Amino acid sequence: MSQFFYVHPDNPQGRLMKQAVAMIHEGAVVVYPTDSGYALGCHMGDKKALERICKIRDIDKSHNFTLLCSDLSQLSEYTRVDNVAYRLLKNNTPGAYTFIFKGSKEVPKRLLNPKKKTIGIRIPDNIIAQALLTELKEPLMSTSLILPGEDTTEYDPEHIRDILEHSVDLIINGGYLGEKPTTVIDFSEDSVDIIRVGEGDPAPFE
Repeated sequence: MSQFFYVHPDNPQGRLMKQAVAMIHEGAVVVYPTDSGYALGCHMGDKKALERICKIRDIDKSHNFTLLCSDLSQLSEYTRVDNVAYRLLKNNTPGAYTFIFKGSKEVPKRLLNPKKKTIGIRIPDNIIAQALLTELKEPLMSTSLILPGEDTTEYDPEHIRDILEHSVDLIINGGYLGEKPTTVIDFSEDSVDIIRVGEGDPAPFE
């Protein structure tokens, strides 16, 4: 049975964030709010937790996983970012975007796309997600909570609880959210490619 935290969307309770991060360090799979629906997260170095997430979503290890970061300061450690990409990200984050970059050696190999050696990067515009990352002090391994057979991210925490309370360790209730996925921008090659149009405005990257 998972724990269920009611977290204030504008002023997240610090003690609950501390509890959530302690659980993540102990191997928990958590459901948490973002600016594009709810997501599944775990410690980026935790192989077993990642396998549980893959099972929940019915995805394999070739899936494009994402590192949720608090700000741009963490990028250089985990990705290779040129000046053009950095300026674009600086002007458009935080926001509902996933950016694809070549991963660095600091990214666990199991999180990289096996063919392209890429990793997704998110800097979310959600107060609860940012509070969680501030407490964690490192990126969170993340993937949108899109259940098997569905096309959109889950947005109702009570519905998530009904479905996943025996599959995850913690559900952070941040209220009802939008169900549209992120806009995906690929910086891994020489060009800037818009892979998917979602919640984030693609215009700055066209």
